[in-house]
Formats: sequence, structure tokens, C-alpha cells
Amino acid sequence: MTGVSGFGVGWRPELAALLARRIGLGFVEVIAENIGLDGRALSAPGPGPVEVGVPVVVHGIGLSLGGAESPDPARLRRLADVAGVVGAPLVSEHVAFVRADGYEAGQLLPVPYTRDALDVLVANVRIACAELPVPLALENPAALLRWPDDDLAPADFLVELTERTEALLLVDVSNFHGDTVNHGLDPAAAFDRLPWERVAYLHVAGGVIREGRYHDTHLHPVGPRQLELLADAVGRFPPGRAAYLLERDGCYPPAAEFHAECDRVQGAAASAERQLPCQHR
Repeated sequence: MTGVSGFGVGWRPELAALLARRIGLGFVEVIAENIGLDGRALSAPGPGPVEVGVPVVVHGIGLSLGGAESPDPARLRRLADVAGVVGAPLVSEHVAFVRADGYEAGQLLPVPYTRDALDVLVANVRIACAELPVPLALENPAALLRWPDDDLAPADFLVELTERTEALLLVDVSNFHGDTVNHGLDPAAAFDRLPWERVAYLHVAGGVIREGRYHDTHLHPVGPRQLELLADAVGRFPPGRAAYLLERDGCYPPAAEFHAECDRVQGAAASAERQLPCQHR
């Protein structure tokens, strides 16, 4: 359905050499805003993600689909161009906003889970889907705080979003873990509500708890609870169809530690895929 499967890693220039040697790598994901229209990183010389030799998914962080303003045509066009340059089978973005009234937040901000916010998001997603050359998958964001007037549970918000648009889902299991710690969400119940036939792939990353709140840092090793949620999510795909990706955005470990973390992520997924029949189909 999406052209990706198996184990993936977020491509970063600092990881390029390690990824080129990683056996069993199924795909990589690039941050659209960090890639030039030659398919190479804007901030570093050397081989680009295409040279890894696996499918490349383009992951945007700047469309602000959850904002009150329509997607900026120039940003949308560039996202489409990057997808074309790297031959992406899929583009992903966030159920979030990053700007309002000309001001940039500098980070992804979660939308209120209200009917009004959903209507705005649906309209913006429809615009994006019409302009992009490949399917669009939408990611549940990290959220330290919740808006006070939410009408819908996070999973129900995502369900209705997919029902009203052509978009797929990118399920970030670590962000669901953050919702568990920060907001008391039951992740298994949330997973039960999601339309897994519309899930394109998964994210997993490390984080840290500070003052009782989970911060999705992408700077720390993936913890045991995130691996448990990853296995749960992988088990909800048809056998052999799961696609899951490790994110790391800094504090890059030595090669041996990096490969060991990759092995742990693949091992958690494999443990779910070995359970027959698939438990959650």
C-alpha cells in the first residue's frame, strides 16, 4: 500500500555511513526541510539518503496543517518537489501547527481535539493531498499539555480525520507513551480504536521523564515501555506488512551502541510478528 515495510531509520548526515552498512534496512526517512532539491542534506556534504539504496520517505515538519491558515503553497510545492527528487513512495506530516499570524513557534504544537479544530485540519489536509504526488500520512504529535476544551479522545480524533480525508496515519508509539505518562491515556485502548488498515508506518524514539512529564527528545535510547508499545502496534498489522522506524536527532551513540539499539527495535518487532495468528487483526 505504501511502498515501505520492515525496519527503517531516520536518515541524518551523522548516521549516513552507519545506515549504508546496516544489513536488513528496509527504508529511511528524511526531514523535508533539511534536504535540498538535489536530494542531499543542506547542512552537510557527502552522500545523500538515496545512496543508502532503500526507499526514502519524506517527513515534513513545516506545513502547519493544524493551523488556522491554509498550507503555504510554496512550502507545499517544495515538499512535493523533494518527494519527487528522492523518489518517495510516501510523504508524512504532523497533526500539529507551527505558526500563527506570521509568528513561528519553532516546534510542533498539538491541536485541540475539538470539532472546530478537526474541521480546519480536514480542510488543510485535503489541500495537501490534492497537491502531493504520493500519499500523505499524518502523525500523532507529542504533547506535554492538553488544551482545556477537548471534545474528542486522541484516537477518535485521528479516526475521524482519516474518514474525512484521503490521508493515512503515521502512528508514533513513543508519543502515545508520552500521552500515557503525561495525560493518563490507556495506549492499548487507543490502539484498539485506530484504523490499522490506514496506518502507513510507525515511529519509535527515546525520551526522558523530567519533573513527572515525558519529553520526546529523540536524544535518548528507546526504553522498554516504548518497545512494548512498538510490539503491540506491529502485531496489529497483517503478517509481514509492518513498517516501523527509529528516530534519533542528536547525541548520536558510537556505532556499536547504535546498531545495538537498532537490534533491540527489530527484536521487539520480530517478537510480535512471530506470534501467529496476529493477535489484533
